[in-house]
Amino acid sequence: MTPSHPSLRDAARVWARIALLSFGGPAGQIAVMHRILVEERRWLGEGRFLHALNFCMLLPGPEAQQLATYVGWLMHGVRGALLAGMLFILPGLVSIMALSWVYVGFGDVPLVAAAFFGLKAAVLAIVVQAVLRVGRRALRGPGMLTVAAASFMAIFVFGAPFPLIVAVAALIGLVGARGTAPDDGADDGTLLAASVGPAPRGAFLAGAAALALWLLPILLLTPGVFADIAALFSRMAALGFGGAYAVLAWVAQDAVEARGWLSAGEMLDGLGMAETTPGPLIMVLQFVGFLAAYREAGWPSPLLAGTLGGLLATWVTFAPCFAWILIGAPFMERLRQNRALSAALAAVTAAVVGVILNLAIWFAIHVIWTEAQAGPLAMVLPVWTSIHWTAAGLSALAALALSSPRLGVPAVLSAAACLGIAAHLAGLA
Repeated sequence: MTPSHPSLRDAARVWARIALLSFGGPAGQIAVMHRILVEERRWLGEGRFLHALNFCMLLPGPEAQQLATYVGWLMHGVRGALLAGMLFILPGLVSIMALSWVYVGFGDVPLVAAAFFGLKAAVLAIVVQAVLRVGRRALRGPGMLTVAAASFMAIFVFGAPFPLIVAVAALIGLVGARGTAPDDGADDGTLLAASVGPAPRGAFLAGAAALALWLLPILLLTPGVFADIAALFSRMAALGFGGAYAVLAWVAQDAVEARGWLSAGEMLDGLGMAETTPGPLIMVLQFVGFLAAYREAGWPSPLLAGTLGGLLATWVTFAPCFAWILIGAPFMERLRQNRALSAALAAVTAAVVGVILNLAIWFAIHVIWTEAQAGPLAMVLPVWTSIHWTAAGLSALAALALSSPRLGVPAVLSAAACLGIAAHLAGLA
C-alpha cells in the first residue's frame, strides 16, 4: 500500500531524526537516509533515490546534505528543501561551535582527547559498514563493479583527480546505456513513484535568491580576516568536487601552510570533531573559520569574533548548496526517464563507491595505525608495526555492536567514548 503524504510538520520530525543520526561522513549519512526514506517511510524507491544521489554526486559540496535538500523539495517544494537542508546542518553547526568553544578553553584536557579517541574508532566501523551498504545498492552487475574497482585504483594508486574519474565514468555509462537502462518498476508502491516534482518556477527563484545571499558577504565585507574567510570558503564551495577529504587537502594547503590560521595538528582535531558529530563532514570548515577569526580579528572578545567567523564559514559553504539543488533539481526531474543520462549517472555512482572506499581506507590508516608512509606511486600506506591495538579493538567492538539491530548509532558512539576514557585511565590510549 502506498504511504500517505506527510504534512510539513511530520516531515520535519523525520528530517530532524535523520540529522541527529547522520554520523560517519557522507557514506554513513547516505546509508541513514536510505534506511529511513526508502526502507522505513517508503517516500521514494531505489530508482528515485539513486537518481537524486547521482545528481548530488556531480555537484560541488556535501552530497548528503544536498540529497536531503533534493528530497525535501520533492516532498514539499521550496519550503521542504529549506527545512530538510537546514535541519541536516543544524546539529553539526551547534555541536562544532560548542566544541570549538571547549577547544580554545580546554583543548588540552586528556579526558576530552580520550573521548575523541574512542569516538574515532567507532566512526571507522560506521564508515566501513556504510561503504558496504552503498556498494550493495549501486554495484549492480559486473560492469558497475568494474567501474568501482577502476575508480578505487585510479585514486588510491595513481592519485587521479576526482573530476577526471567522474568524467570517465559518465562516458562509460553513456557508451553502455542500453545495458544499464533504468528500472521503471523500481519505485512502485512508494509515495513519489509517479510524481514529477513540484513546479520549477518557485525553485528557480529560490535558487537565485540563495546565490545572491551567498555572494552578499563577499561584496560587503571590508578587507580583513572575515573577508578572507568568505572568499576562501566560497571558492571551495564552488570548486569543491571530490568530497570533503579533497576539500580538506585544499584547506590544509591554504589555511594551514599559506595563511597560518591553525596548525596541522589542530586541523586534524577539527576533523575529529566533524567525524564524531552529526552532520556533513565539511562542517570542519566552521572550526577553521572559528580559529581564524579568534586569532586574527583582533577584537576585544576573541570568542565573539571566532563565533562570527565560524558562522560566516558555514554560511558561504552551504548557501550555494541550496542554489545548486533548487536550480538543478527541476531539470533532473524532467530527465529522470532519460536512459542515457540514467546510465551515465549510475556509472558515476559506481565510481564514487570506489572513491568512498579510498576514503574509508585513508581513515582506517589514521585511526588504526599511528604512523603512515608514502608507498609506490601515489599510495599512502600505514607503517605496519605502528598498529594501535586498542583502537583496532574498539573498532572491532563497534562493528560487532552495529551488527545488532537493538543498538543504534548514538548508543554505540556513546559507549565508544566511554571506552576511550576507560582505555586512557588504564594507560592503553
